[in-house]
Amino acid sequence: MDKPYPIIIISGPSGAGEDSIINALKERLDIERVLTTTTREKRPEESEGNPYYFLTKDKFEDLLAEDKMFEHAIQYDNYYGVTKEEIKRVRNSGKVGVLKLDLQGIQTLQKRGDKGFVSIFVSAPVEQLEKRVRNRDGRSEEYIQDRMEYAKKWLKYKDIYDYQVENLDGKLDKAIEETEAIINNVLSLDKKGFIV
Repeated sequence: MDKPYPIIIISGPSGAGEDSIINALKERLDIERVLTTTTREKRPEESEGNPYYFLTKDKFEDLLAEDKMFEHAIQYDNYYGVTKEEIKRVRNSGKVGVLKLDLQGIQTLQKRGDKGFVSIFVSAPVEQLEKRVRNRDGRSEEYIQDRMEYAKKWLKYKDIYDYQVENLDGKLDKAIEETEAIINNVLSLDKKGFIV
């Protein structure tokens, strides 16, 4: 391979369905998920490397001190970030990397002028986002309200993304198909040399 593919960033507020879209795309496309490292507690359905690497706050801070993080942010009192080693692993895989990233991460990449990334914003109306977050087991009212406030803020920045996909209730398949079409278009442009 002459150069690595651009990394596709899938981004959206809580309840937007980014993980559902990424998981479906793994069945349809030759992609490799860029795994985020976090200090938040592991949920019952999660395991190491699925969908995150889990670290203690001290270990995460060690990575920061050693300049081993590609990007990071603090969300809801937890660190989230991608290691430089993880970016290298995916770029060397020969596959298209897909990274789930929050608003702060997108803004960081844009401020730094990082190339080789294409961003897709996934969303739905706030009422639908809230319904989805409420359907998650064991979420406190404070948790729900925090995420909805952040979602409202996030929606104001949707135009900073390269592409936008709406994931409406009952229309997940359509959102998956639209995202897949965007990725195929990006790869087609990349092969023609239109993407740096």
